[in-house]
Amino acid sequence: MKVTGVEPVSRSRYKVYVDDRFAFVLYKGELHLYAIREGEELEEKAYAKIMGELLPKRAKLRCMNLLKSRPYTEKRLREKLEEGLYPAACVKEALDYVKSFGYVDDVRYAGDYIEEQKDRKSRRMIEQDLKNRGVASEIIKDALASVDQNGEGVDEEALARRLLEKKHFSPEEADWKEIQKMAAFLYRKGIGADAVRKALQNERTSFTE
Repeated sequence: MKVTGVEPVSRSRYKVYVDDRFAFVLYKGELHLYAIREGEELEEKAYAKIMGELLPKRAKLRCMNLLKSRPYTEKRLREKLEEGLYPAACVKEALDYVKSFGYVDDVRYAGDYIEEQKDRKSRRMIEQDLKNRGVASEIIKDALASVDQNGEGVDEEALARRLLEKKHFSPEEADWKEIQKMAAFLYRKGIGADAVRKALQNERTSFTE
């Protein structure tokens, strides 16, 4: 194997290319430690140590440090490692490691997220947020069904009324144009038509979508 390129990523980190392909990122001191120089051969033993010990350990520590601050889905954690330019094999090993200890669990993540957001966001918005975070549709569906069965699901009518209160909006005092404007606002929040209708009903008008 021949080192065909060494490019700085930052003041202390360098991309290393082996046989004209990107291989990994190392710190400046590690270039010296493993005798990596552009145009020279890279020993098989050094390559194996970097790929089999150094980088997997670093990727695992990166995962653990990220998880100290907040929970991550598997997708988000993978993206963080890929942003750090870890080789695919090291990314997989690190993810398998944290998953084996239950540190990354998309089922638990979905349930916790729903509990945290159910009084702030509509069902549709929660679903979209979880999908954007890489949670599988089936997991999201099961998690929402679980809170519904417990009688603790998303109350969109109550959410709509809270949002209207924040806007200092009173259906009893509003004209039709104002009601339509608030309806559009609630729809943009992902709230369903039935909940919007009930929240905007007043004694003077029967609201329809």
